Amino acid sequence: MSVEPRFFNRELSWLEFNQRVLDEAIDQKIPLLERLKFLAITASNLDEFTMVRVGSLQLLLAEGDMRPDVVGLTTVQRLKAIRDRMQDFLAEQYRCLLNDIEPALTREGMRRLRSSELNDRQMQHVQQFFEQEIFPILTPLAVVSPPRDLDADLPVPAVDSSSKTKGRKKKGQESKATESVADVRAPVGELAEVPFPLLINQSISLCVRLAPLPGSDQPRFAIVPLGRNRQRFITVPTENGFSYILLEDVISLFLAEFFPGETIEESVAFRITRNADLELQEDQAFDLMSKLQEIVNARRQSDCVRLELADHASPLLREFLQSAVAIGDHWVFTVPGPLDLAAFFRLTDFQGFDSLRYESWPPKPSPQITGAETLFAAISQRDILLYHPYESFDAVVRLVDEAADDPDVLAIKQTLYRTSAKSPIVAALKRAAQKGKYVTAVVELKARFDEQRNIDWARDLERSDVQVVYGVKGLKTHAKISLIVRREPQGIQRYVHFGTGNYNEITSRIYSDVSLMSCNEDLGADATAFFNAVTGYSQLQRFRQIEMAPVGLREKLIEMIEAEIDRKKGNPKQKALIICKLNALVDPQMIEALYAASQAGVKVRLNIRGVCCLRPGVPGLSENITVTSVIDRFLEHARILYFYHGGDERLFISSADWMPRNLDRRVELLIPVEDKACRRNLISILKTTLADNVKARKLLPSGRYEPVRVSDSAEQVRSQEVLYRRTVEAIEDASRAALATFEPLRAAGHDD
Repeated sequence: MSVEPRFFNRELSWLEFNQRVLDEAIDQKIPLLERLKFLAITASNLDEFTMVRVGSLQLLLAEGDMRPDVVGLTTVQRLKAIRDRMQDFLAEQYRCLLNDIEPALTREGMRRLRSSELNDRQMQHVQQFFEQEIFPILTPLAVVSPPRDLDADLPVPAVDSSSKTKGRKKKGQESKATESVADVRAPVGELAEVPFPLLINQSISLCVRLAPLPGSDQPRFAIVPLGRNRQRFITVPTENGFSYILLEDVISLFLAEFFPGETIEESVAFRITRNADLELQEDQAFDLMSKLQEIVNARRQSDCVRLELADHASPLLREFLQSAVAIGDHWVFTVPGPLDLAAFFRLTDFQGFDSLRYESWPPKPSPQITGAETLFAAISQRDILLYHPYESFDAVVRLVDEAADDPDVLAIKQTLYRTSAKSPIVAALKRAAQKGKYVTAVVELKARFDEQRNIDWARDLERSDVQVVYGVKGLKTHAKISLIVRREPQGIQRYVHFGTGNYNEITSRIYSDVSLMSCNEDLGADATAFFNAVTGYSQLQRFRQIEMAPVGLREKLIEMIEAEIDRKKGNPKQKALIICKLNALVDPQMIEALYAASQAGVKVRLNIRGVCCLRPGVPGLSENITVTSVIDRFLEHARILYFYHGGDERLFISSADWMPRNLDRRVELLIPVEDKACRRNLISILKTTLADNVKARKLLPSGRYEPVRVSDSAEQVRSQEVLYRRTVEAIEDASRAALATFEPLRAAGHDD
């Protein structure tokens, strides 16, 4: 009899997470433009997954690494399972778009036009746009590609060795500007001959097949790259509503203008995805910034791991593209509609059509802060816990802003992992340094896909006299912490901010995260010790309250789980409970600890937004564990941990998910929450999230997710809506209380 594995495969679990996002796009109860947004998110998610996870596995395959994962799947088996699931997912994405969302949007007055549907007025407008905005800018490139064996089951990717990455260079790879092109040139009529261009990752291009020259049966090809920043959605005049046509359709309509005198036999839109799993070997990197710049540049030339093209492509054109980008049949995906569905996110911000969107839930100012003369005054009264985006992230920005301008502030120390393009926090740090304060920024250059931005920020900060530290060698600094040192009448006072999310005021409006602001002496001392350990050669001493990965966080979590187990074993009737809200649960040791807790009778309730490799509800293994996932309008991103601890409840917030990379290869923080009001708030958040029976889905032992089942008479609980309404009510209650305080003064004639 076959035995089910103890874990789910990480990649397949992630694909199931993306399916839950797609389910929101399919759900006809959700407003149309919100459904389109969810669909775009699934495409963006899948792009990153392909660049990183598929790219990583293809590198393993290139090295001949066939070791099975924790589930027992070899690299080839994992890639095959991923590819098959991606094919099914792609089909469902396009059914959702073409058969459901687009027809519904058309009925509401938002219509995508095909070139055959343009009337005379629209055709004239589009032609004028092409002549003025497209034809003078784009450049067609006549190309050929060397032949290649396309029968290999899976591609063997190559990697630029200058980036100190693993893998080998493949024969037939795209030409680089520095390589000889003699072996890839062939007669192409009167058109200029060039090697196959180094196409921008995930940008759309047109592949054009021209008729052979007289007396020849050799097909000729040209590439028209659309570029990265071209306007994708071209507005066309219409009697009512909003109509648009895609850029690639406009170019195809007037393609003959690029090839006068030539016969165009077909043109097909296509898109490549390059491997982004290029790792820096820090032990060989004497200049971290320059080596990171090399990694960023290397991604532009890394191997193709996926080819997407329109499904009407001929076998001849498809074979040409596969040869040109050196990819096998199994990683070619043909689609029946527009490429790059992630770009459709832009349509969801189009003005008007408000009835097709969610009701606005703007972030609210926290009643704990409203009316406070300074944040320092508010924090000195009590710890402040904020839950974004229900409560505004502006308070965190304000804290750093006030510190920059306050003459009593002596120093600011800050970690930066991902920031916005025009970060007000970075601006405040620069201003503080220019005013003579001692400012230290730990900028994590290795934040994937944000390396270039962080390199730019680091250079800008250094020019403003900020002391910039590039994280810890061999680790990513993922902790979210800010420390402000202030001179006050009673002496030096330290103010700290800990968060579960990045210092990014843009994503803070769509990510749910926890902020804790405090002037607790122990937390301040721990924050100082943390920065000394990260920025200098200080040997880390034991913290007073917090724990840090990779040196103590895992051990603390195991200790807390084992404490619940010991209490239950000591008295089976005693209550033992663990609640964890995380983004991902992958780490085998942590999963085994939770299995042990379940077997001891401890109730374990998990809310895991994304990847979960734990198999819940298995008799004798995990029957006391339940796993739910909430996908709604905000991205669940907060990490909140609860342990009953014999009635002496322990609550923590953390920057770390339970993954090997977070617990062993990153600098992360685990922060205990001691303030009673803050603890009540966190418990309320956890209870509300676990009570969700509208947007929550339950993980089954089979690995499938199903909606949480409740009786028809049960009250519907949509956790994000409950949390927002509760925040609004708290603001209103605070306003009424303030008004009640003010009324006696006004009655006495003290209107000021």
